[in-house]
Amino acid sequence: MQQLMIGKYIPGNSLIHRLDPRAKLSIVFFYVFLVFLANNSASYGLLLLYSVLPVVFSGVPFRYILRGLKPMLWIFLFTFLLHVLTTKEGALLFEFGPISVHQKGLQQGTYMSIRFLVIILMTTLLTLTTTPIEITDGLESLLSPFKRIGLPAHEIALMMSISLRFIPTLLEETEKIMKAQASRGVDFAGGPIRERLRAMVALLVPLFISAFKRAEDLAIAMEARGYQGGGGRTKFRQLLWHVRDSAAFGSLLLTAFILVWIRS
Repeated sequence: MQQLMIGKYIPGNSLIHRLDPRAKLSIVFFYVFLVFLANNSASYGLLLLYSVLPVVFSGVPFRYILRGLKPMLWIFLFTFLLHVLTTKEGALLFEFGPISVHQKGLQQGTYMSIRFLVIILMTTLLTLTTTPIEITDGLESLLSPFKRIGLPAHEIALMMSISLRFIPTLLEETEKIMKAQASRGVDFAGGPIRERLRAMVALLVPLFISAFKRAEDLAIAMEARGYQGGGGRTKFRQLLWHVRDSAAFGSLLLTAFILVWIRS
């Protein structure tokens, strides 16, 4: 449970750490849409390269990143097998009874797995190199033009920030509850399906109670400090857009241009 990296922050002074949170949020947002434009090996290789280079510049060890991706391996494997076993186009590569693997299915399975990989890698790197407060300020700044049409930009940004902070907290709480229930004889891994469902109930009920209790404590703490929303609030740290931020966003535009050029 502790291996999942989304929501955690690693302090540092790398180039990626120093980027404006608005630049990082914008890059990740448009990169997700850019992923769906890829349709051949060269375009997917370009996307993979663009997602790996920020990891190099961030100074975060690759081992740390790979360890954080381990809990997501089942998603990659399920996506890969789903396309391999259901797509029956292209040359037949392998056949064993009712199971047949075609060239197009293998290709689509690989491409879809790469899509999930690069999206998760970029979003994870965003939280690893950006504090929750920076994400909140950056998201609020990006949404501020929509305040004119009544969009509560500050409240949405605050909600996203709290959600990111709660992810590692709830994962740690889940691990503690699982260990406590296992010490009482609850088996989460073995036994028939009915027993596993009962074990999940023994896990989910105290987890939901703990989550509601933490949410209530947070609401009381915010109320005690006089929180009244974003109206009239000032910020201690002002966001400043630098040349490096323009260069980082420009690299995304360049990647998009190259991808459109090389896609078939």
